[in-house]
Amino acid sequence: MQILRNLVLALACLCSLPAFALSDEARQHLVELQSRWAEINYRLPQDEREAAFEKLGEAAGQAVKAEPNAAELLIWRGIILSTWAGAKGGLGALGLVKEARSSLEAAVAIDPQALNGSAYTSLGSLYYQVPGWPIGFGDKKQAEALLQKALEINPDGIDPNYFYGDYLYRQKRYAQAREALVRAQAAADRPGRKLADEGRRAEIRALLGKVEAELD
Repeated sequence: MQILRNLVLALACLCSLPAFALSDEARQHLVELQSRWAEINYRLPQDEREAAFEKLGEAAGQAVKAEPNAAELLIWRGIILSTWAGAKGGLGALGLVKEARSSLEAAVAIDPQALNGSAYTSLGSLYYQVPGWPIGFGDKKQAEALLQKALEINPDGIDPNYFYGDYLYRQKRYAQAREALVRAQAAADRPGRKLADEGRRAEIRALLGKVEAELD
């Protein structure tokens, strides 16, 4: 399914270090997961990403098993499973996105503010990119509500604005999409996330070009 092949999240949700305390081991796991995600997503050839994300997904699962109440690790497990699904594609990816949703929902239940509300950004992006019933759980209205919740928590963040812009573009709401993408473009760099920010900014420029073409 092309829509799942194009599913690249976080999401995606590339956040700086957590606002509240994790153990030293969990913090190290979080940094490692974020860094490796960016390397795979933005540096590896496309045909190598599925296997790399599968391995990273296993590492994320082990990190969550060690600290099951760490919302930050649950968020990143959800992000990794989502991008693994995007690399995998097809109906076989649906199981991964369902696991990703469960992990993100668990993070929200523990701490909805974790990583500046990134669970909401990631969930929102899942809901607009995954097919709807009877194939999947996709729901455009739910997606918009979740993305707006993410923006309430982190109004100037690069990821919530980028994904909201992408959602609006797909809904042909081009003027609103441009506003969101311009905000994403203006977002501050995140400490320790140089590669992730460079990759996301390239995606913003590309999408903004498509939006501008529709508005001309």
